[in-house]
Amino acid sequence: MAKKITYVEITGAIEQAGSLRGLSLSDVLNLKADTMFTLLPRVTSPRLDEVMIKKMSSRDFIQLCAVAVNFMSEPDSGAKSVQETAA
Repeated sequence: MAKKITYVEITGAIEQAGSLRGLSLSDVLNLKADTMFTLLPRVTSPRLDEVMIKKMSSRDFIQLCAVAVNFMSEPDSGAKSVQETAA
């Protein structure tokens, strides 16, 4: 029997454009399931494979997808904004 995973992190790999290779950014932002089945194994710790993700409850899957997309869309708190660097 496989060990039950109770906690998953989105890793820093999601900050790299390479994690999106072969994926449509609009499909990621729209949480298209097939796209997320590809993206999440690239950016989760412990690494969730596609089979594990597909067996996940719908509620957990949607929450994990939302966290991943929010992680990509939030500005880096340590980085300067365009306005700050232009001055």
